[in-house]
Amino acid sequence: MSDTVIKGASAEEVKPRSVRVVLLALMIAMLLAMLDNMIIGTAMPTIVGELGGLEHLSWVVTAYTLATAASTPIWGKLGDMYGRKGSFLTSIVIFLIGSALSGMAQDMGQLIGFRAVQGLGAGGLMVGVMAIIGDLIPPRERGKYQGMMAGVMALAMIGGPLVGGTITDHLGWRWSFYINLPLGAVALAMVTAVLHLPKKEKAKPRIDYLGAALLTVAITSTVLVTTWGGTEYAWGSAEVIGLTVLGLAATAGFLFAETRAAEPIMPLHIFRSRNFTLMSVIGFLTGFAMFGGVLYLPLFQQSVQGASATNSGLLLLPMLLSMMAVSLIAGRITTSTGKYKLFPIVGGALMVVGLWLLATMDTGTSRLVSGVYMAVLGAGLGFLMQITMLVAQNSVEMKDMGVASSSATLFRTLGGSFGVALMGSLFTSRVQDTMTDRLGEAGASATGASAQLDAASLAKLPEAMREAYQHAVAAGTHSAFLLGASVAVLGFLAAWFVKEVPLRGAGPAPAADGETPAQAAGAPRQEPVAH
Repeated sequence: MSDTVIKGASAEEVKPRSVRVVLLALMIAMLLAMLDNMIIGTAMPTIVGELGGLEHLSWVVTAYTLATAASTPIWGKLGDMYGRKGSFLTSIVIFLIGSALSGMAQDMGQLIGFRAVQGLGAGGLMVGVMAIIGDLIPPRERGKYQGMMAGVMALAMIGGPLVGGTITDHLGWRWSFYINLPLGAVALAMVTAVLHLPKKEKAKPRIDYLGAALLTVAITSTVLVTTWGGTEYAWGSAEVIGLTVLGLAATAGFLFAETRAAEPIMPLHIFRSRNFTLMSVIGFLTGFAMFGGVLYLPLFQQSVQGASATNSGLLLLPMLLSMMAVSLIAGRITTSTGKYKLFPIVGGALMVVGLWLLATMDTGTSRLVSGVYMAVLGAGLGFLMQITMLVAQNSVEMKDMGVASSSATLFRTLGGSFGVALMGSLFTSRVQDTMTDRLGEAGASATGASAQLDAASLAKLPEAMREAYQHAVAAGTHSAFLLGASVAVLGFLAAWFVKEVPLRGAGPAPAADGETPAQAAGAPRQEPVAH
């Protein structure tokens, strides 16, 4: 067996120890991307207190999200064209530069600009991790490592708020950004030393500048519509309608440009695979449910169940541990049997049930009961999170691994953006209506001031106001999770149409004149493996 990877377009078998060392480096990079927003969330009140600019607060997050989403497909294509390792290392460096500059920001405008730089790098981190794993490990073997990826996600979601609060309290908010530097340096050193991928054949690929520009405009417009709609601007305002029209026009132009480009940034032929298209849809819907749940569960726990901001992160443990355990089990079964069709179906069903159960919560729901409901949702997400990426990568040729990984990541990101926006709009509307019904005009005017009350602040309110707000938040989360459950039904239905195409394995491929069932079903032919 060989310690290095790949011959031509196919992955070689590697020693498990070598794979684990490489994966450790990749997981550190993945942790960088996921941990950042979680840490910054708890530091934001302190940042605003020092830098001012409260009216621009949302842009600290929006600039990062926009840059990440817009750059994701471009990083994927660059990896395919020029080599995965170089583009991945470049994205880490850009992310670290953005982190250092954000830590040195002197006003809110600088912070927003530097967060955009950080987001550009973050777009390549997740895609790079997924695409390199796609190169290193055959789909049939990849399930062994799903638990590691789910564990990193859980660590980021649980540890982020805790780390962010501790750093802000003891070292200052600037270290919320500086903490990325030592982690990033370790990732850089490890990836440089242990990751060995084949050099791309020397060629002069033509970059699809027009496609990249149109896709960036389309993604930016979409994210801004979902971010601003119903909050900064009314859904029927000229700004939101204008951005919607611009996004649709850019999308149409992008699709046309991709049919003419020599090296399209997102080759449309990958969507000819039914499985790839279905996984993109399911990934979008999974992102919709997951990001909405992670956003509104802590709010319910703090406002209705009386949890502190720090403890509300720990109270997500049932969902995250369930997600991690199920992902690990599903990965092991996939590795041993090569079968996976059942997982999206079961995952879709559990996601619908979990969201519906969360929608039934009210002011009398105990933490134990809500924990059980979260565990059901977590199990559904565990069946879906890694399987969608695995099947998407298995549905394309090795040369398209980067764009497949970036497309799957992009659809999940956009799903999260839509989920947060639509669930947020519904939540806010329901909270305002409930406060008005219970307290009249006084309740309506108090909604804006009370919208982000934590448990300590809530305890200081008059009893009537506090009870009204708790009922309002419970009503708002009911509506938000009911919407999530309705959308998740579409993912459950889509899962039934997934075709069981055998996963590419680590063993030798048949002779060139032979054909495997996977190839007969349209899967790419695997090159012979060098031992």
